[in-house]
Amino acid sequence: MTPQDARQYAPATERNREPILEILLQVLPESGTILEIASGTGEHAVFFASRLSPRLWLPTDANLELRASISAWTEHNACDNVYSPLELDVREPVWAVEKGEVTQWLDKEPIVAIVNINMIHISPWSACLGLMAGAGRILKAGGILYLYGPFKQGGEHTAASNAAFDEYLHTQNQEWGVRNLDDVVAAARAEHFILKQIYQMPANNLSVVFERAANE
Repeated sequence: MTPQDARQYAPATERNREPILEILLQVLPESGTILEIASGTGEHAVFFASRLSPRLWLPTDANLELRASISAWTEHNACDNVYSPLELDVREPVWAVEKGEVTQWLDKEPIVAIVNINMIHISPWSACLGLMAGAGRILKAGGILYLYGPFKQGGEHTAASNAAFDEYLHTQNQEWGVRNLDDVVAAARAEHFILKQIYQMPANNLSVVFERAANE
């Protein structure tokens, strides 16, 4: 099997990558390393990295097969600003990037932003809490945390399709579900993040942007 054979495909990627890129271009720092949590197939990683240079893109995933897919996509697209994918589970008390396991460019281009797309509704709530805790440890004041996905607002679904999707998620795993944005903001605030902006996105999704505040 060649590395390219390991490429996996997520149909939603082609639908949402352009709208997400439009927001990332507005909110990300102009240089530095962007840490992507739960990169999945790697399609987002290569699409964004090629359009966000000179920023560097550090993809991660807990799943071995998905990390192989990320590597295959990176090779296929000949991306020279994408790190080798890193194994990372947000629920771990210390992330791999905190252990000095990344040796490529991180010493010269520190992590200035964290991007997380379509994860917190298909993982336990503990994953959201772990994401916030890790982001709080890694990002310095002014660092950006970007989330994308469906959210409840004011405790209510924003569309019938989101309500149906939420019901479906519960049938797959009782710990999954569309999260209440207020709860996500509270979890972020507990780790020294300030809600900076909410953007309405296609298909009843949101882009939610936080900025790391200085420790009090």
